[in-house]
Order: sequence, then structure tokens, then C-alpha cells
Amino acid sequence: MGTIEEIAAASDQVLDAIAFNDDGLVAAIAQQFDTGEVLMMAWMNRDAVSETLKTGQVCYWTRSRNKLWRKGETSGQTQKLVDFRWDCDADTVLMQVDQKGVACHTGRRNCFFNGVRDGKVVSLAEVEVDPKDLYG
Repeated sequence: MGTIEEIAAASDQVLDAIAFNDDGLVAAIAQQFDTGEVLMMAWMNRDAVSETLKTGQVCYWTRSRNKLWRKGETSGQTQKLVDFRWDCDADTVLMQVDQKGVACHTGRRNCFFNGVRDGKVVSLAEVEVDPKDLYG
């Protein structure tokens, strides 16, 4: 794991290494750095990757609003970058982060709360924070 300064210094090399898709995006997985919990998946474009690497605060690209989405800018539920990695095909990035609060817009700790138990689809996690309290 490099320091944020070391990661930022390599940002041009990282951007050249990532295989962005035809829409200019790359899948991005956020993982809690100290527990390994997978928090969420979102999309990043070049600008989001660059900003994340340079500031140490995770930034995504929102396809629905067609703009940069700085995680926590409205909810306060921020992600501080701890480590930045990409897979063998360079088409998915893994960010190990320090998550402040919940990661999911539904108010759950992570976005992967649906599952199958005893042949039924169930919710595996309760809402920790009412989304109305996060987003008004």
C-alpha cells in the first residue's frame, strides 16, 4: 500500500493503465480497507479517477446525472482512499477505502444486502440510517 502522495504521483501512469470502456467508464468497487467488506460498485471516468488519486477522497461518475459524484457531498458519508488497485484486464478498479457512515443510498452499511436464504430472496441487512436523514 502506497501513501496517498505516492498514489497521486503515479496518477498519469494509472490513467494510462486503465482500460476504460467505450463510454469512457471503468467499474469501481469500494472495499472497507480494514475489514475487507465490499461496500459498493459504481462507475468512474478519467476525471473521477484523477480527482480520487489526487485528493484522496473518492469521486465517481454518475450515469443518471451525467456528472462527477463526490461520495458524501450531500450525505456526509465519505470515502477516504487508502489504496487503489486494478485487475488483470485493467477493466475494473478496486479502491480500499475508509468509509465514514453508510455506503448505500438506502441507508445500509453496504449495497450488497440482497441474498437468497432457504430458497427465498431476503434482505440481509437492516437500514442503519433513514435515507431521508441522509438526503433531505
